[in-house]
Amino acid sequence: MNRGGVPAGVVLAGGKSSRLGHDKARIVFSGVSLLSRSVDLLKRHCDMVYVVGRLPEEHGLNVPSFLDDVPGRGPAGGIATVLRRLNRSCLVVSCDLPLMDDRTLRRLKAGWREKPKTALMTTFQQEDTRYIEALVAVYEPEALPLLEQGFDQGLYQLNRILTEPMRHHIPYPRSEATPFFNVNHPADLSMLRHLETAANGAWAGGTV
Repeated sequence: MNRGGVPAGVVLAGGKSSRLGHDKARIVFSGVSLLSRSVDLLKRHCDMVYVVGRLPEEHGLNVPSFLDDVPGRGPAGGIATVLRRLNRSCLVVSCDLPLMDDRTLRRLKAGWREKPKTALMTTFQQEDTRYIEALVAVYEPEALPLLEQGFDQGLYQLNRILTEPMRHHIPYPRSEATPFFNVNHPADLSMLRHLETAANGAWAGGTV
């Protein structure tokens, strides 16, 4: 169900951050936590924004939220939860994407509006690797039965449950991969800190 051609915004924030070693949602980048930044970004593109997988008030945020209906199913479980609760198209973004930007989300919404009616997932695909950006995507409520069927079969990877004929792909070149940079490992966090320091230095030097 679409409401005025605008999807609901959903921040996936239920990950355990086991590879990183501490809670990625609380990482501060340019003075703002990754969770807060994701919420603020989606507010500029969606009529309502929800957090799935944790209670946002624990982070000082006043937005509606859902805990996973069934814990332990990863991002697919969070997406199933919100589709079940909202029964509408949902623009989903993982909270660990500090460089995600307005331009990318505008392109995602434009692709979603042009998708075939049969597509249950609108997402980006890297041109060279054909990698699917399943955590920057719009999901349709009609995908819920397929997700539940996948869970029954022990499948939790979104690209295995919603196969290529069910997806609408927006291609992007490797040169435009920066917004999809995610913080999963300590090395990723180190790189993010390096980018932050470089940006702050550029501002201080008047070069930006």
